[in-house]
Amino acid sequence: MFGMRHRERECGPSEGGRRWRRHFGGGFGGRHGPGGSDTMRAGRMLAQGDIQLIALALIAEQPRHGYEIIKVLEEKTAGWYSPSPGIVYPTLTYLEEAGYVTAQAEGAKKLYSITEEGRAYLADNKEIVDAVMERFAAIRHKVERHRERERDDARDDDMPRSIRGAFLDLSEAVRDALRSDGEAKGRIIDIIERAAAELKAKKN
Repeated sequence: MFGMRHRERECGPSEGGRRWRRHFGGGFGGRHGPGGSDTMRAGRMLAQGDIQLIALALIAEQPRHGYEIIKVLEEKTAGWYSPSPGIVYPTLTYLEEAGYVTAQAEGAKKLYSITEEGRAYLADNKEIVDAVMERFAAIRHKVERHRERERDDARDDDMPRSIRGAFLDLSEAVRDALRSDGEAKGRIIDIIERAAAELKAKKN
């Protein structure tokens, strides 16, 4: 069950990354994307070996309980991906047995901390971890945008859906422009003010 990641480590991070893209990349787009009817099924396509790495990466940030790992993954994907305890806790047991984490009892819970061997293992697979985290960030953005559309629908039924979509596209374009060009703010304000003035002039 847990042998997959060891074979990937032997073939190196780049080959492991190609395997990840073949197995995992397709599950996040198309009809399986956020908001689709098969969302949860797509979420389950995260491979067991990748779950191990993501859990280890979260523990590397700070010591964590198993339930906390579940909640962090929910937060990172705006609720789209939520691994069950039946997946997370066996994963943590494997990481402990492999020497990648240590566990400290806290009542009925265990607090997991990464070991030096775990950090080395994580570094060997950094490409895969970064790719998964990037996809999680993209999913969160899509889910939040979908929910924003739904909130707009509820707030203003008189505005056509196409116009609301255009507003969201404009908002995304503005954020992209500001990230890529620190001097774009003034130009963006001018564009929006000209558009507002034009609409007001046609109204009058």
